[in-house]
Amino acid sequence: MVARSRLILVLVAGLASLAVTGCKAAAPARDPQAHPGQLVRLADGRRLNLRCSGKGGPTVLLESGFAATSLAWWKVQPKIAKTHRVCSYDRAGYGFSDEGPAPRDGAATARDLDHALRVAKIRGPFILVGHSAGGLYVRLFADRRPRDVVGMVLVDTSIEFQEQRFAAAFGAGAGSLAGIRQRAVRCLEAAERKALPSDDPALVRCTPKPRDGEAAEAADARMAEAVNPANWRTQISELDSLWASTSRAVAAGRGAYGDMPLIVLTAGDAYGDAPEPGRAMVRAFWTGLHREVAARSTRGAQRSVANASHMMMFDQPDAVVAAVAEVSAMSKVGRP
Repeated sequence: MVARSRLILVLVAGLASLAVTGCKAAAPARDPQAHPGQLVRLADGRRLNLRCSGKGGPTVLLESGFAATSLAWWKVQPKIAKTHRVCSYDRAGYGFSDEGPAPRDGAATARDLDHALRVAKIRGPFILVGHSAGGLYVRLFADRRPRDVVGMVLVDTSIEFQEQRFAAAFGAGAGSLAGIRQRAVRCLEAAERKALPSDDPALVRCTPKPRDGEAAEAADARMAEAVNPANWRTQISELDSLWASTSRAVAAGRGAYGDMPLIVLTAGDAYGDAPEPGRAMVRAFWTGLHREVAARSTRGAQRSVANASHMMMFDQPDAVVAAVAEVSAMSKVGRP
C-alpha cells in the first residue's frame, strides 16, 4: 500500500511536469524575452506575438506546452531556421500576447493561431510541432487546416482524457493536476491584490527568480507577466479545459491522418523518479499511449529519446530538430 501511494505521488508530480513548462534552463545570451517579435492583430482587436525566422518550406509551426511562451523553443528554433521558415508564438494571455476570452481551450487556441497566420499572410504547407499540451492543440489545428498540414512532430505529447486514462490504470489521483491549479488560484488572488512578488512561502513560486547574466529589461518583462492576473486566469482556464473540452474536441476530430508523416517523441526519463516496479509500468503505459497516437497515420512512428526529460526541447533539442527534418523529407517525397 505504501509503495502504491508513493507511485501515485510520483505520477502526479510527473503528470504535472507534462503540463508545466516554466523555463528552468538558462536564458539565451541575448534574451528576446524583453521584446515581442511580430504583433499580429486579430479581428477582435487582440494581438498575438509571433516569432518567425529562416527560409524554406514547409513552414514549421512550434506550439508550446501549458503556460509556456514562444521562448520555450529557443534551443530548437534557430536550428530549424537553417533549413526552414519556422514560427513560434505566445498563446493568448502569455508572453506578449493579449488575454483572450474564456475558455482558453484547444479550440480557442487553434482558432487564434489559424486567424493569426492568415492575418500575417503566413501560408502553408505546414509541419506542426507540439510539446506536451501543445500536442493536443496542434492536432486541433490540423483538423482546421487538413490540406495545409503535411506532417507533425509531437514532443512528449499530452493525450486526450489523460487524467482519466492514468486514473483508470493506476488509481484515483494519478492523473490529477489539482496541485498546479491550486497554486495558480493562489497566484491569481495575490496578483489581483497586487501582492506579487511576495516572500510568503505559498507565493514565492508565483514569480520568477533572476537568471545569471540576465539583462534588467528581460527580468522586468518576465516579472511583468508573472504579476499580471491575465496570466493566471489563462493558466486556470487552460487547466480546466485540458481533460474536458479540449480532450472532447480532439476525440471528436480526425480518427486517422492517412499517410501524413507523424513522429511521436517520448521522453525516456519522464518518470525517472518513480519507484520500481512502478517505473517500468508507467513508462510502458506512457509509451503505449504515444504509440496509439502514432498509429493514426500509416506513416506514423513512436520513438523514445534517451536522456530526455519531459522538457525534451531543452535536454535533447537535436532530437526534435532531426524529427522535423525527417518529417519534412517524407512530406516532399510523398507516399512510398
